[in-house]
Amino acid sequence: MKIRLTVIGVAICLQAGSVSMAAPDPAVAGMQKLGAFAIDRTEVTIGAFAKFAAETGFKTKAEREGGSLVYEAGWMKKSGWNWRRPFGKPANASEPAVHVTYAEAKAYCTWAGKRLPTDREWMLAAYTEMRARPPAPFTRGKTYPYPTGVTAAGANCLEECGSTPAIDYSSVLTRGKGHAPAGTTRPGVNGLYDMGANVWEWVDSGAAGEKITRGGSWWYGAAQMHANYRASKPPDMAVVYIGFRCVRSLR
Repeated sequence: MKIRLTVIGVAICLQAGSVSMAAPDPAVAGMQKLGAFAIDRTEVTIGAFAKFAAETGFKTKAEREGGSLVYEAGWMKKSGWNWRRPFGKPANASEPAVHVTYAEAKAYCTWAGKRLPTDREWMLAAYTEMRARPPAPFTRGKTYPYPTGVTAAGANCLEECGSTPAIDYSSVLTRGKGHAPAGTTRPGVNGLYDMGANVWEWVDSGAAGEKITRGGSWWYGAAQMHANYRASKPPDMAVVYIGFRCVRSLR
């Protein structure tokens, strides 16, 4: 007789009094498997991007040009704002890496042995519950209007999502408080964090001269989190509220 259990993501097989444990796959550590691909559970962090930069000597556009963008009375370039100092101040390693262009996000994912998600993959991961036994209130096979589920509650958006663990950078902003550390908001569809709000995320889709961004951000309310909302940006744009996450093909 064989009994198969899963405890904290580790498969355990019991047979004739013996116990064997299948080691977790390091290739998908920190990722959620969803059929043909796995996706990062959180947005790529400053700490992770720092390892990439240290190993490769990579310099982002914001670093080379001495600053990056925030929207005030139109787009404003802020001196010293980049992925290391997203709001011009020293940041924690757990904060999402922002002020990163589409090509820079793609370069990181390639370095990590992954890639940017396509728009279809991102949408599937964000809105359709695919886990075999998801915890309440999620239901396998159901497609939700928000990455957080039926409502936008639990995300780090502007005013409409309830209390959030956002870091308060409001002293240097004209709108909103800023992003939250990766993985500190309520997990949503497929157990993923911040697919709705926190920061927009680049996806590997879009026409010439534009790339799609998904999910909304701390600068916006719930509408930008909705499955029907589509936005795009010039691929060379680096902004305080755009970050990314990566995927890995499994087949």
